[in-house]
Amino acid sequence: MSKRGSHRVLVGDLDYAGLPGKVYTPAEGKGLPAVAFGHDWRKSVKDYHATLRHLASWGFVVVAPDTETGLIPNHRNLAADLESSLQVAAGVKLGNSNISVSPHKLGLIGHGMGGGTAILSAVDNDKVKAVGAYYPAQTSPSADAAARRLDIPGLIIGSGRSDIFNAGNTAKLAYNFGGDVVYREVEKGTQQGFSEDLLYKLVIGSGAFQASQAEIARGLMVGFLLHQLEGDKTYSDFSEPDAAAKGVESYFGDELAKKAGEPTKDELLPAKQDF
Repeated sequence: MSKRGSHRVLVGDLDYAGLPGKVYTPAEGKGLPAVAFGHDWRKSVKDYHATLRHLASWGFVVVAPDTETGLIPNHRNLAADLESSLQVAAGVKLGNSNISVSPHKLGLIGHGMGGGTAILSAVDNDKVKAVGAYYPAQTSPSADAAARRLDIPGLIIGSGRSDIFNAGNTAKLAYNFGGDVVYREVEKGTQQGFSEDLLYKLVIGSGAFQASQAEIARGLMVGFLLHQLEGDKTYSDFSEPDAAAKGVESYFGDELAKKAGEPTKDELLPAKQDF
């Protein structure tokens, strides 16, 4: 799943629908699944070209708004733009009438800040069937609080090592998730290493693009979405909380609670009293 899929990919502009951004889509297909993708703080769509092409090569229509890219972004606005992008994907003709999206196969995903805003956008959104986040960051309003209100499946991908930017507690977000949640940590992967803006990383000294870790994270997301949006049981393991893979650790139950800094089930039980 970390390698490109079989679909030839087309790239277009969201601007024609009144929203800055890009559309990545398979060259053809009817009733396709679609996801809206949210970018991280100070990033833009061009910083995720390989990731968005990867998703489209596996049969997904991907719409990515290029808004709220400034120093002080409005998270509510980006969440609203993700919703608008998803409406465009489901309601606007794509390609030469040989591409269509199923209104029953819609999801929201994002990276960093965009992962948090994907959670915000999914709240009270009956059209969204699954949500996923690569190294989600905290948002205002709180993505943790919003996650409690979700009753759809979710995939949260966290870091297998400490990140100097430490923009959010990914395990706590997963712990608070109201629906069925899968929490994975990619070995040596970090939030700053996922985006593809190599020159920017070199200038500010935030480290290199983590190509192998990004491939793993992409594969985890593709498998999860193929199961949840397409209903393909071939990929059901990608939705299993305890599934194992090379370079990936999965946490659930008491292990997830410990990761999140929350009490385990045993710690919540009242202490026995002697009589």
